[in-house]
Amino acid sequence: MMFGVKIAHSLPGRTRFYIPKQLEISHIETWLRSFPGVYSASYNQVTGSLLIYHHITLSLYSLKLFIHKYKHTLKQAACSWKKAIPIIACGTVFLVNWYLQHSSYPAVVKALSYWLSTFTAISTSYEVIKDGVVHVLKERKGNANTLTAVSIFASLHMKNPGSALIITLMSTISELLTDYTSEQTKHYIHSVLKLDVSYAWRVKEKGVEEKVLVENIQVGDQVVVFTGEKIPVDGIIIEGNGTADEASITGEYMPREVSGGDNVYAGSVLQSGHITVTVEKVGEDTSLSKIVKLLEEAQEKRAPIQNIADTIAEKMVPVSFGLALVTFFLTRNLNRAMSMLVIDFICGIKLSTATALYASIGRAAKEGAIVKGSDHIEKMSKLNTVILDKTGTITEGTPVVQQVIATEGFNQEDVIRLAAAAEKNSTHPIADAIMKQAKDWNILIPTRDKNAQIETTVGKGISTWLDGKRVVVGSLRFMNELKIKTTTLLQHMQNDENVIYVAYDQTLVGVVSIFDKIRSGMHRAVHNLRHQGINDIIMLTGDKRTVAREMARRLKLNWYHAEALPEDKAFYVKRYGRTGAVMMVGDGINDAPALAHADVGVTMGAKRTDIASEASDVIITSDNPEMLSELVGLSRKTMNVIKQNFIATFAINGIAILFGALGIFSPIVGAAIHNAATIGVVINSARILWLGRETNESQILRSA
Repeated sequence: MMFGVKIAHSLPGRTRFYIPKQLEISHIETWLRSFPGVYSASYNQVTGSLLIYHHITLSLYSLKLFIHKYKHTLKQAACSWKKAIPIIACGTVFLVNWYLQHSSYPAVVKALSYWLSTFTAISTSYEVIKDGVVHVLKERKGNANTLTAVSIFASLHMKNPGSALIITLMSTISELLTDYTSEQTKHYIHSVLKLDVSYAWRVKEKGVEEKVLVENIQVGDQVVVFTGEKIPVDGIIIEGNGTADEASITGEYMPREVSGGDNVYAGSVLQSGHITVTVEKVGEDTSLSKIVKLLEEAQEKRAPIQNIADTIAEKMVPVSFGLALVTFFLTRNLNRAMSMLVIDFICGIKLSTATALYASIGRAAKEGAIVKGSDHIEKMSKLNTVILDKTGTITEGTPVVQQVIATEGFNQEDVIRLAAAAEKNSTHPIADAIMKQAKDWNILIPTRDKNAQIETTVGKGISTWLDGKRVVVGSLRFMNELKIKTTTLLQHMQNDENVIYVAYDQTLVGVVSIFDKIRSGMHRAVHNLRHQGINDIIMLTGDKRTVAREMARRLKLNWYHAEALPEDKAFYVKRYGRTGAVMMVGDGINDAPALAHADVGVTMGAKRTDIASEASDVIITSDNPEMLSELVGLSRKTMNVIKQNFIATFAINGIAILFGALGIFSPIVGAAIHNAATIGVVINSARILWLGRETNESQILRSA
């Protein structure tokens, strides 16, 4: 027996399950028939037996899990309905009791109505009363539920069950709103990011395709994806082309053209085309699964503002009891003292703060950013400095050859041919640019001498041997150290370019300028960050000073630090952190130390490394740098909403307490005002999630 589902008997291709609970016949049968390999399903509601005809290779364990998933879905629906029962019960009984007590019905009817109201108030708030009492016994101090329990019993003692019903009714509504926002955030994450694919088309020997369960796909397999299907795995396209909608992974609403050699991700939709993919990651290892896991964990991490809210709320419990006692001693009026108990600051502060932070994480996910905890939302609202890595963050990270200049006696093809001979096995971005240029010019790359080694001098260049002569590719400094004469070619190169010198047999052959384009939207991102009050925007790069200076000038950055090693980047982050909160934005392994030391570490782009993502607090899944300013705007809006809620809670409840003490409000009116205020601030927080995206995407919640 597993998950309450027992196998009654099983034959090849035919299994009968026993489910000890009545289920909806049509729903369970339709659900089972959607499972790959199931031919038919027949459920008997009287006996609770489920007869399934299926493929003989189908895993019964997988089938049990699928049935359990259906039962879990029903359980969730039932839980949602149960949460609404106290609201319906209290509301109905309150209205009936109010009508009967104000009508000319017999005393016995009114008495029955009174006791029904009392029973309803206690039964619907049983968990609250229990928690309030247990907390006092265990912790020797009260909490919000203690205050609620006392106010309910005080209302009943005063023979005013209507007040107790209102307290239960409206406090349940406010808590339900908070739960709803949290669940909506989770639901949004799952609905946008869920894989929702049960099977895949695996390629067998001789190119034959077979339909198999996704769980049976392994790394190294080849799967085929057709138009309109979700891609079930992370992998590389080896054949075919198409258009992939990757909005759920990258946040980019524009589909991407994909073809041989491109990476694709589980959860993306192939809008058009037909591709064959070599599987690299499956199941929980896919980018999609990791995103969902990170977002679920994020909701459990608390922000300092939540701790402050809880501390304030906790301290207000004895204040409320104290006010009630003082009011009673001064007025000898139990009604006025009751007003001190039914009106408190606790619910509004705690519920609205948690709701705002949940909504903010969900909203960020909607826009394509994974915030790993609500504490990072608060930190982003206090930023003083933003530090940007250059390659892959400010720039696109895919350098291209911009210019090739050959010396006398050589031509451009000679320069690229010799450079490619040395660089063809290198993984450096500059090597990629040179190899791409060689491919574009259809240059045949010569084979290095037999047993010739590639000699790499870190930060300077590489060298090898061709036809018994040495090929050297590297910096001007490298050439000078090797005593290779250079010419005035530097005069022709732009000062924002990487200049690579190519020499053969101690003779300079030519130079290649490599250009890494500034990422689209980076200018606007920097402008918007400044508009949001971030004064210092700094660039860190391992590149040379002339390149860094020109890049900083173009983007109007405050300063730059060039030729920085990974440990240097971490040092600069810590140095700037002494004067205020720092956000570090990077994407590579060399950025990981700096990301870890920043108040908020952010990785950005599809080319980010796993190590950088692990070290960061925020992952922007797209290549859109404007998300940086959007996140800062979102975090500041969230903190403003929380401050609004604090002010509204103290102002409204403070006035209500004053009026209650003066006898202007009855306890039932006070309870209504207090709980209405709580509902109001919770709704104010939840609107962060509900609001649609602005037309001006760089100002995410400007008008919220």
